[in-house]
Amino acid sequence: MIYETNSPEETERVGEALGRIVRPGTVIAYRGDLGAGKTAFTRGLARGLGYTDMVTSPTYTIVNEYLGGRLPLFHFDMYRLRSAEDLWDIGWEDYLDRGGVCCVEWSENVAEALENPLTISIEKLGDTARRITLEGGSTLADLSL
Repeated sequence: MIYETNSPEETERVGEALGRIVRPGTVIAYRGDLGAGKTAFTRGLARGLGYTDMVTSPTYTIVNEYLGGRLPLFHFDMYRLRSAEDLWDIGWEDYLDRGGVCCVEWSENVAEALENPLTISIEKLGDTARRITLEGGSTLADLSL
């Protein structure tokens, strides 16, 4: 599925639509350059899961946890990790066992640890325009905007 958006708000709306239907245990592997809109997408995803608090980038914390919605949301930034081994060292398996949604920025750094993820690629087309491509995962059959 491919969506084109023209603002961060539109990118958030795509994430929100996914958040309404995403299933427990879903792993989302983000791909996209710095500033592409991965955190904006996650803000929308969180809203679709029923979160009302602020969602921020986990750049310096490695993972932000958002509890209190329909499902727990764990937002990871793997930019500073060098391999999947580092991911296991921070307790990846524990997050998977909690039955929430794991969103992984810079997923290519730990690709071998991500089994059958829903891949979301966000490409900059201009200052605020983006092409969002969603691939994999059975959740997509239920997605409508």
